[in-house]
Amino acid sequence: MKFQTLTRVHLGGRIIRLRSIGLIVTLALGILAAPLAADAQQAGKVPRIGFLFYGSPGPAPELDAFRQGLRELGYIEGQNVTIEYRFASGRVERLPELAVELVRLKLDVIVTPGTPASMAAKQATSTIPIVFAGVADAVGAGLVTNFARPGGNITGWTSISAELGGKRLELLKEVAPKASRVAVLYNPADRSNVLVLKELQEAAPALGLTLQPLEVREPGEFEGAFGAMTRKRAHALFGAAGILTFQHRKAIVDLAAKNRIPVMWGHRQFVEAGGLMSYAVNFYDQVRGAATYVDKILKGAKPGDLPVQQPTRFELVINLKTAKALGLTMPQSLLFRADEVIQ
Repeated sequence: MKFQTLTRVHLGGRIIRLRSIGLIVTLALGILAAPLAADAQQAGKVPRIGFLFYGSPGPAPELDAFRQGLRELGYIEGQNVTIEYRFASGRVERLPELAVELVRLKLDVIVTPGTPASMAAKQATSTIPIVFAGVADAVGAGLVTNFARPGGNITGWTSISAELGGKRLELLKEVAPKASRVAVLYNPADRSNVLVLKELQEAAPALGLTLQPLEVREPGEFEGAFGAMTRKRAHALFGAAGILTFQHRKAIVDLAAKNRIPVMWGHRQFVEAGGLMSYAVNFYDQVRGAATYVDKILKGAKPGDLPVQQPTRFELVINLKTAKALGLTMPQSLLFRADEVIQ
């Protein structure tokens, strides 16, 4: 006589009678495997990051800095993270349409170096998280209401470049102590440049300086701006960093050398291109730091709860070779305070 073993199994409050041990094992494994499979599916999801860039495709320190920041956190492009790039190639007017393109891809987060790209992304979406980097004045640009709790879908790293106006003019006066008129090369279409100019105008009177704003909206206006500066007999120049000036920094630096005028630049790369000096945050450090906020957001943090990060250190970079070519004797006290001196 064959006997069948009836086994009772409690499942979800019900009693199920099973006629074989094999069926019990199969059912048990199935029950255990269900959450594991769900976890594996979730773990297998590859995050998709958007990168809205003012520059052109190809090698760029900003891209390298961001990728490095991701690698330090365990994200390898093409393996466990995908990055969708959009390049404006120096044309500010293209950023809004490129931002819309990224939003249509329904990404997990969008990274925006610089003020114009950040503003374009903010206008394009109020839901996809945005992490900005190197923004001159995040509050003044209308990106966030305050640094502590930015709210909404955007946060990041501010360079507070707009707040450095007084210090930059002070340093420029150390190089040209007799200067009373300082020209300012800026792009009125770049919100960050406008904020920088405003701060310079507020700081200038206390230093006994008169400012001469020089508007440039396209490369063809550079020579005319320097001609106007020469006619007004400006003693020194401040060159604001922005998409336009940054993309054509070598041409502008050469014009400054041709006109033999001392210039304080808004980014160290102008000095590396042959400019005299700069005082600013390390922009690449900020782009690399943006990766830490991307990581937090991918792990569930809300951008509005992440405080905007402010720089604690600024770099003074001096090109001594350029100073000698201009016939300037750089004060030893200034060279001593420099973070880097290019010989």
